[in-house]
Amino acid sequence: MSVRAKTVLENKFWIVEDNGQRIGTLSKNDDGYILAKKGDVTVYQNERQLKKHSGLKFTIAELAKKNTNEAYEVHGYPAKGNPYNSMFDIKRKLPLFTKSEKSKSVYCAGFYLIKFNVNWLKSFCPKLITVERNEYIGPFKTELEMKEKLRHVNRAY
Repeated sequence: MSVRAKTVLENKFWIVEDNGQRIGTLSKNDDGYILAKKGDVTVYQNERQLKKHSGLKFTIAELAKKNTNEAYEVHGYPAKGNPYNSMFDIKRKLPLFTKSEKSKSVYCAGFYLIKFNVNWLKSFCPKLITVERNEYIGPFKTELEMKEKLRHVNRAY
């Protein structure tokens, strides 16, 4: 039995799978952890009870650690998910990728500031079409670089 949990919302909601087949969901709220499996819903007051009584072999800390270890890059810039078809737009200096082999949606790797109306908003791996249709600054290799530039842009206004 290979039971694992896929994070949907970090430290809040997971899909529980057994050998790739969905067998339930796990969520965390103020009451503790709620495990919904095959029509049964069980509430556990804390993580220790969840691990002891549910039969699940992972801890929440392990789940968080697994997700943060998976770092993907496209031409030196961080990417969301496992990138396919990575390419580099030389003219605009943009690292690009798709999220699957046959996908037609192209994403820009890295962190960006994108201007919508009069506000600059932070964005991580926006779609190429969003970058093409709006004024943008980027890409940045780290979130810290992007936030620093945002601070300078906001001061200019």
